[in-house]
Amino acid sequence: MQFNELDKTMRVYETAADLSVLPDLFMVARLDGRSFTRLTKGLCSFEAPFDVRFRDLMVETARSLMTCGFRVQYAATASDEISLLLDPAEQQFGRKLRKYTSTLAGEASAQFSVKLGRAASFDCRISQLPTPGRVVDYFRWRSEDAARNALSAWCYWTLRKEGVEAREADRCLLGLSVGQKNELLFRRGINFNDLPSWQKRGVGLFWEEYDKPSTNPKTGQPVTTRRKRIRTEFELPMRDGYNDYVRAFVSSTQSVPGAL
Repeated sequence: MQFNELDKTMRVYETAADLSVLPDLFMVARLDGRSFTRLTKGLCSFEAPFDVRFRDLMVETARSLMTCGFRVQYAATASDEISLLLDPAEQQFGRKLRKYTSTLAGEASAQFSVKLGRAASFDCRISQLPTPGRVVDYFRWRSEDAARNALSAWCYWTLRKEGVEAREADRCLLGLSVGQKNELLFRRGINFNDLPSWQKRGVGLFWEEYDKPSTNPKTGQPVTTRRKRIRTEFELPMRDGYNDYVRAFVSSTQSVPGAL
């Protein structure tokens, strides 16, 4: 069998799972750290339940994902996950899902590992969302999940630091409502509402334009040019305010037929 014929025959097996995202759908990628509890609490000894050093590692990893060749309009990171809103006009790899998931997971794993100085890995999945409203729902969902997880983490680690064993701490929290968990912390002098916003709702990253002073190389005269940079927001709004916040990024995406 000649090479060209062999090449054509064998590539069929590689492309059997090539599913492409339809052109009128929004794509949101979600990346999760693999076995990060062991990594952060065991191997690296980050402070529990939250550590600014780990937060900054996740923020820098999210920044790298926004500059690795994809048109990312908005990124949000909380705990060990990152969500990316891609421009609906994104056409990289013919919108093939396996290309997005493998490339983004590889990029996140490599960047985080280099910054941490230890091997770490992420997985990736893509949500295919039909309307701007569903995009807003997605990010609202992740924001509220982050808040619930933060509350549980604060309760769990507060008990652990009091000397309660892991299984007993889990048992103490089993079935408690949000109000009861808040009360558990309040009795110990911790007001969950007063904790840093980034712990409860995560961190947002987006592109912004700014004026950069420069000099005309021909005339030597001072000029101002418009540039883009990534802005990091550590004080994200809550509930309906966050809906409006995300909706602004969806509205600013470059539309494709049927997308908006």
